[in-house]
Amino acid sequence: MYRIGLDRRYASGVQSVVPEETPAVCNEEPGKQAREAGGAMNGLLWIAQILLAGVFLFTGVTKLFAFERLVKTLEGRSKGGQIGMSRGQAALLGLAEIAGALGVLTPAALLPAHLLVRLAAGGLALVMIAAGVYHLRREESAAPNVSLFLLAVFVIYGRWPR
Repeated sequence: MYRIGLDRRYASGVQSVVPEETPAVCNEEPGKQAREAGGAMNGLLWIAQILLAGVFLFTGVTKLFAFERLVKTLEGRSKGGQIGMSRGQAALLGLAEIAGALGVLTPAALLPAHLLVRLAAGGLALVMIAAGVYHLRREESAAPNVSLFLLAVFVIYGRWPR
């Protein structure tokens, strides 16, 4: 007996005649598609983590070492309004951002199941909530804060153990 079916090797849908003894399974190893999808998700998560780390390292270092220049830039954008943050507050926030950026880049081998990565991304998400409130009170755009918040939530969700 013969079975008629679609040949998976051809995208055009060419039919092939297959002997009945041939099992109707794909020749790929089991779980390969799931691993490939997991690998793609892992790659996306690493891209998100690197983006978060880059942004927060830059802003944290700026708050620590270039505070006067930051104040001039922000006051210039807000038409002369005060920034409402002391040097000490900016330094504390800068240290928190740098710690979060380094925590997001920590490999999974240091703590089980990406615990430090999730905690660091959660801390950065909280910083972005506070920054969004700060910018909305100053009648500025909070779009960058919202996008970084969503990126941090994506990292938390993607690194959550299943």
